Amino acid sequence: MNLILRLAWRNIFRNGRRTFLTCLLLACSLIALVLTDGVMRGMMDLMVETTTRTFAGEAQAHKKGFRDSFDVDLYIEDISIVANKLEADVAIEAYTIRTMSGAMMSSADNMAGGLLWGVDGEREAKVSKLKEALVDGSYLTGKDNEILIGEELADLLSVELGDRIVVTLSQVDGGELSQALFRLSGIFKFGMREIDSSMIFINLAQSRKILGMEAGAHQVAFNFVNAKDAVDPESATIRSLSTGDIEAASWVDLQPQMSAMLAMVDFSLLIVGGILFLIASLGIINSMFMSIYERIYEFGVAMAIGTRPSQMVTLIMAEAFFLALLSIVGGMIVSYFLIDYFSVAGIPMGDMEFEGISIHNNIKTIFDISQFTVLPLSVVALTLVAAIYPALFTARIVPSEALHKSL
Repeated sequence: MNLILRLAWRNIFRNGRRTFLTCLLLACSLIALVLTDGVMRGMMDLMVETTTRTFAGEAQAHKKGFRDSFDVDLYIEDISIVANKLEADVAIEAYTIRTMSGAMMSSADNMAGGLLWGVDGEREAKVSKLKEALVDGSYLTGKDNEILIGEELADLLSVELGDRIVVTLSQVDGGELSQALFRLSGIFKFGMREIDSSMIFINLAQSRKILGMEAGAHQVAFNFVNAKDAVDPESATIRSLSTGDIEAASWVDLQPQMSAMLAMVDFSLLIVGGILFLIASLGIINSMFMSIYERIYEFGVAMAIGTRPSQMVTLIMAEAFFLALLSIVGGMIVSYFLIDYFSVAGIPMGDMEFEGISIHNNIKTIFDISQFTVLPLSVVALTLVAAIYPALFTARIVPSEALHKSL
């Protein structure tokens, strides 16, 4: 076996140019696959962060049935039950309490329907990007009659800072109409049509007053210290909150289309990898056959003096293994530096939009240990599989026919 391995190592350098090109083909396939994996992981992380950290939060708690109907009568009456649990939970980074109701907004020039959110300005700034999204005016300070609306909605209502906006809605537990007058204090732009064109924000205390509730809330949104806790199906936080008539859910359940895309990442990578390695395998087979035809006279002599077909198969497979080994060493070195560079600089993709979510940031590649373990081993396995046919061809060489050939 040692002799065969030494012969295989020497044989791959008999034609250095061909060996270099074959290794380059395999290495480039590996680099492309590693970068594809890093970019896809980075893109999904960016989309999840944009979805959860923009406004929705990584998880939410509601009264049972609220998410199905968004009925304003389904609110958590004793919000302190949820708040106290979140305050004592070390896994929670921040939480915010919200009320939500459909409302009609009227200005001097126009009117429009939308969602009225009552929020605690200080807590909201720790969970969502409402404060960061302000493009004009001032943030909520807790005073009555403050209101924030989106840039698109401000254009529709033809209002500017300081203008009056009348909000009309139905109160809880009865549905009586309630009206309140506000002065536009701020305009925001999230880059998400759903928010910028239909959502308005007022202070939590005043929203409770016009909704006719004392101290309840429709939603508690919160973020985890470790974002991975949000995708844990056995999350202790989610289970502890889901008691009685209260239900809690992470973004995986709140955003099923996003979680479905995450489930498709590995499948998509498998398709990309299959295409890349199919092309690479054809190059390997071609290179191996060229090498075999150049040495067919030598193989004929070797088999004529007693070399067994199994030894010939082992020799060709060993040559393929060394080609793969050289390829993955070079490919992993280049891949590491590329992944490291783009994890900081990011890949500029321009403006993208998915499910109404506008993404402006560069996509930063994500490092994962599988990129430097599973993928390189896949290259070795592919190379060995591609070398089976040339190896079997070599084992079937007839010495008498091979000896008639000249170099």
